[in-house]
Amino acid sequence: MAVSSAPLPATGDRKYQYTKERPFKCMKCRSTFVRRDLLLRHDRTVHGKDGGIPLHSEVKRRTTAKTSPIARSSKSGTIDTATLEQIEASSDGLVDLETAAMLITDLQHKATVLENTVAPWDFMPHSAVQPKAHSIASSAAASHDSQSSQPSMTTASTIQPSSANQAHPGQLRFGSDASILTHTLSKTMSASGAMTPGAYSPYGYLPASPLEYRRSPAPQINGVTPPRAPAVDSDDERNIILDNIRETDKERAIMDTFKLPSQSQLNKYLKEYFGLFHHHLPFIHPASFKPTQMSPSLLLAVLSIGALYTFDQEHAYMLHIGSKVLVNQFLQNKENFSSRKCPLWAMQSSLLNMMFASWSGDPKGLEWACSIKGLLANMVAGNRYELKLRTDAREGSPPTREEWVIDEGCRRTYYAVYVFFGLLTLTYNHTPAINFNEFDSLELPSSESLWNLDDAEEQSWRERLDAATVPSFREAHDNLFKGEPAKYSAFATRVMINALFMEVWYHKRRPEALQDVVTEYKLRLALETWEKALDLCEAEILVVPLSAPHKGHPLIFNAMAMYRNTRARLEVDLKSVQEALRYHDPFEVAAAMINARDKVKRSQEMTKVIQECYNCLEIATAQGLRWVARTSATNWSIEHPLCGMDLMVILSLWLYRLEHDEEDASEEEMNMYNKVRSLFPDDATDVENPKLSTTVARAWGGLLEEVVVWGITRLLGEAFNIHAQALSGYDDAIASGSSTPSATMPGSAEYPPPEPSF
Repeated sequence: MAVSSAPLPATGDRKYQYTKERPFKCMKCRSTFVRRDLLLRHDRTVHGKDGGIPLHSEVKRRTTAKTSPIARSSKSGTIDTATLEQIEASSDGLVDLETAAMLITDLQHKATVLENTVAPWDFMPHSAVQPKAHSIASSAAASHDSQSSQPSMTTASTIQPSSANQAHPGQLRFGSDASILTHTLSKTMSASGAMTPGAYSPYGYLPASPLEYRRSPAPQINGVTPPRAPAVDSDDERNIILDNIRETDKERAIMDTFKLPSQSQLNKYLKEYFGLFHHHLPFIHPASFKPTQMSPSLLLAVLSIGALYTFDQEHAYMLHIGSKVLVNQFLQNKENFSSRKCPLWAMQSSLLNMMFASWSGDPKGLEWACSIKGLLANMVAGNRYELKLRTDAREGSPPTREEWVIDEGCRRTYYAVYVFFGLLTLTYNHTPAINFNEFDSLELPSSESLWNLDDAEEQSWRERLDAATVPSFREAHDNLFKGEPAKYSAFATRVMINALFMEVWYHKRRPEALQDVVTEYKLRLALETWEKALDLCEAEILVVPLSAPHKGHPLIFNAMAMYRNTRARLEVDLKSVQEALRYHDPFEVAAAMINARDKVKRSQEMTKVIQECYNCLEIATAQGLRWVARTSATNWSIEHPLCGMDLMVILSLWLYRLEHDEEDASEEEMNMYNKVRSLFPDDATDVENPKLSTTVARAWGGLLEEVVVWGITRLLGEAFNIHAQALSGYDDAIASGSSTPSATMPGSAEYPPPEPSF
């Protein structure tokens, strides 16, 4: 074997790492550990199927030890003050990230239990004073016949929620004990001097990311908080929304079971959409989004995604289906339909519904989304032409503020569709429905600060608009291939890396791609230029309250995920894995991962690709895998698990080859292997199978499965866990003396027996 699997020396500064003391003991077997998180992992992986009571943390164990069974079943949702004082006293002024995450997760769980004891839907009684009770009934048989006689966007294969998609509760509501927890954590963290609260942390008492992951620009002046999320201010406004839905649903096609959420839940869904999802794809203008005046289909689409982020799967699907029905009625019943006259809300509703369906984890949802890609692309083309006519009609005069908001909303929606189609291609290897030539002279999106500027005076807004330099898509694209970095916004940065990804995808699909070294050189130059342009990116003064390892805007963080994937695809194209992912069978996906091992070569260029894989993994390990697993589902974009899939497959297979190939590892390969190994503690690998390739696959799978907002991440987590079992199963077969070991999954190919080189 070319690489020794002996663990590297521990690099942390924890209490017991330089002694041989192992104070954390498993009560179910004789295993001991140097750290509590390793004991928890051991309990979850080894004893998880024993049927016993799972361990949670030392904090929870101390809390429950003082609580009677009756008190534990209580729904008070409080945290014992004495416990918090004990934590503070026993931590020597330090509270680690895992403990903080455990405490917050416990609060989340208790808050959700409390919330679920109240009726989640507000069926308001008939009264002149109180709001009316409303129910949207489906139409009669004639309406059903009219739908079945036409091609419909809402098919019989409409995705439905399943129990498999139910995830951990994620909505955090602070009660009276929140101030105690805040005081304890902030006091202990500030006492350590190692971590201080940051503007980019979602809660003031939690530390900012310990990893300054990218040199993306940070605000140079005092940050401006995002505008308040749109809200439903009264039950009367809720009734107006419901009346708008009933008026739009002329065919009474929405199901009888549809019930509009209560005012408080509507506001919660809106807050989660604009507080968590919106920053990753900001094409809706928050200041002009009025729930009572908004198209019902767009409002329901926004609410459905907001419900996902509150882990309210059942209501999310109901709102999603309601939005699809309303959009479908509009498109089918509009006389002399023309894409040029298609309103912006129809595009935005369709885009959100396609996102919901594509990442739901249901293959039927993906099939539906792909079936209307062409329709959405046609809407963009028609609306884009109308925007050009409006711009030309001004004859060079600047737009008014209202005109600019409308035009900028159109541009952002076009680019959001473009980015979404790029993600479909990246994840499922689907042919893109929009080419970058569609935009050509279209201006790139403005800065988020200008887009969210709401209360400024007209003169102040005009001065800021005139000072902004926004290049066209074509200008920015040409500059990248000339090696000339340009200055543009965070959203534009995300758009341009999407364009480069599509260029690489088209290049790799050409028959002469292997011989076309000139095009590949130009693509590498463009990628390097894009990375240099990050230093010129417009600094955003809008502070986004998300916990993620970045400075500046989350769009930069997301763009870097796409950048790493694009760099890797120039060397390795795992289209077989992406195509297997279309059908949402984790065993088939894992088998495709294993069968892709021949695509992962050992070369100097591959080592550069492994560096990008290392960067992807380092982001999670630097913050702590446990912490990222608990927070990234809501604070990070879906783009990170999607872009990371190829990278982690490549990394695990490269490590496997390095561990088993007859050829000795070069010095450069050994250095990279040790870098990856140093990301994990010395005893993080399994005792039975200490291979780093298995550890990486299992760690990534566990990270994706911990908390799930989008169902596709659970599928990816299961596939990586099976992939890790296959790698481990092969080594087990070697140890047992089998001459032809094979992966332990249906449909997977056998691994070639390695040459012994110990």
